[in-house]
Amino acid sequence: MRASRLLSMLMLLQVRGRVTALELSRELEVSVRTVYRDIDSLSAAGVPIYAERGPAGGYQLMDGYRTRVTGLTPAEAGSLFLAGAPGPAAELGLGEVLAAAQLKLLASLPDDLRHQAERIGARFHLDTPGWFQESERPEFLPAVATAVWEERPIRIRYQRWQGEVTRQVDPVGLVRKGNSWYMVARADKQFRTYRLIRILELETIDGHFARPNDFDLADYWAEAQASFQERVHSAEAVVRLSPVAVEHLEFTVDAYAREKALATASPPDADGWVIATLPIESIGVARWELMRFGAEAEVLEPLELRAAIAEHATKMTQRYGSGPT
Repeated sequence: MRASRLLSMLMLLQVRGRVTALELSRELEVSVRTVYRDIDSLSAAGVPIYAERGPAGGYQLMDGYRTRVTGLTPAEAGSLFLAGAPGPAAELGLGEVLAAAQLKLLASLPDDLRHQAERIGARFHLDTPGWFQESERPEFLPAVATAVWEERPIRIRYQRWQGEVTRQVDPVGLVRKGNSWYMVARADKQFRTYRLIRILELETIDGHFARPNDFDLADYWAEAQASFQERVHSAEAVVRLSPVAVEHLEFTVDAYAREKALATASPPDADGWVIATLPIESIGVARWELMRFGAEAEVLEPLELRAAIAEHATKMTQRYGSGPT
């Protein structure tokens, strides 16, 4: 365990340069006192680590020092050959780069780890698009990726729901969600999300922008997703669900609505039915979704939704009750 931690510390110092004892303790999930002991152990083993004191200080390796030790376990080595999804890499224009990097990594691994990685690569293949959906292939994906990497501002003509708009933005990140690519960019001092397939024109602007040091793409995306779900599900319905309906929530509503419904579900009654609050987009959308449950669900509120389902059910009964026309 300690040997693995020492290797992790060495890798952190090599990758990040100067790192404080507090930062190392947080990354490695140990106390600062343990960090001090580990630093002493690395120094005693001949690793050239020195400390810079002061507000901007920390530990770092001697200039030019590099270690060839990877500290990879067999599972970690194998997982690297699943991590680089070939589809997205090719769409970004990095297909050949990814293949070359994996080849170099494979060649550098010890025999036992190389064998493990080859077994993983031969037995597992990642195919991210869904069965009934094809991946979007945005025309300007390579240009946006280059602008993100080089920190170059771009001017885009973009198709919004309300109509077209032209904006100059600073692209700070790319996200692939399902089958779609999204650009996160700063515009008018605010971060916004743009779906790449809706970019109609793109022009790269001369110069560079300064990417905010405190911007975290993963954190932004998580917050944006939560905010989007709350905006989309602008209303709620109170429903009774049978055990069958609860089991089939996974196949009937999206993950956000399912989690909310399960979190608010009452204890089951004698027949196993529960009462839950289900986020909905609108009366029309909710009618289609809830009618998929058939008689396994009953809407209690709002009355407008209950009436809409009852009206549609009556029409279905009339249509099917009179025989084929």
